[in-house]
Amino acid sequence: MVEAWALVEHGVVIDSREADRLVPWWSFTKTVLAVAALVLVRDGLIELDEPVEGKPYTLRHLLQHRSGLTNYGSLRAYHEAVERGDDPWPVPELLTRLDADRLRYPAGEGWDYSNVGYLVVGRLIETMAGSDLSAALQRLVLAPLGIGSARIARKRSDLENVSMGSAEGYHPGWVYHGLLVGTVADAALLLHRLLDGSLLMPELLQEMQTPFVLPGPVPGCAWLIPGYGLGTMTGETTSALKVAGHTGGGPGSTIAVYRDLGGSTARTAAFVRTSEDEAKTEEGAFRLLKG
Repeated sequence: MVEAWALVEHGVVIDSREADRLVPWWSFTKTVLAVAALVLVRDGLIELDEPVEGKPYTLRHLLQHRSGLTNYGSLRAYHEAVERGDDPWPVPELLTRLDADRLRYPAGEGWDYSNVGYLVVGRLIETMAGSDLSAALQRLVLAPLGIGSARIARKRSDLENVSMGSAEGYHPGWVYHGLLVGTVADAALLLHRLLDGSLLMPELLQEMQTPFVLPGPVPGCAWLIPGYGLGTMTGETTSALKVAGHTGGGPGSTIAVYRDLGGSTARTAAFVRTSEDEAKTEEGAFRLLKG
């Protein structure tokens, strides 16, 4: 099993192991999508609290997993197709299989993690930015924050030099909201620079880190008071840290990227393991932050 990490303090990597390794960012991509959407809010191109495209949910609902849209993570046929090595279903087929037009609860009245919600976010970004998702993320987020290694993987060959653990041959199109790959160090630096306030105004950064508090503690995990902001997992850990960031996982590997929000010195950690145990990967990131 491979473990890789980077610890950033004052914008500089101060501790690392294989920090230049290219890895899938999995659901840390959601944080980047949320930032891109909030840049569009900042620029007045979309409203955070207005209904999206005539739907009953808003951008805030989508970013916070409170839209009522379903998820494909519980769809057995999805996991079976991934395991067989099939090519991804076309998006219309995915949405039909999920009966995705039927909201599982009224927007804003529940919480359920939804990759489909972030598929909608990605499409909104493309529409408002007037470009495909890869170009939009580069222009809105990655270039302004000085992140050079990250890119959207679209086909199997895009993962040839990426550490995939046991998932060699995986098709990144199965991540319907888009799969960013990049170095471990760049994952930590992106979150660190973002929360330093160089891209979004303070009010929007505060919105990102203000959680909808979820039931806790989480058995088997290092979360004492878990919550979800706008594209960020945020709350308190069992080791008395207050953090914001995101965990992600898929076939063959997991990643956890978090910033310590309560320490006297701002520290951000990215921790990657070629294991599908997200709890252990989170523990690795939190351990780095504790020092």
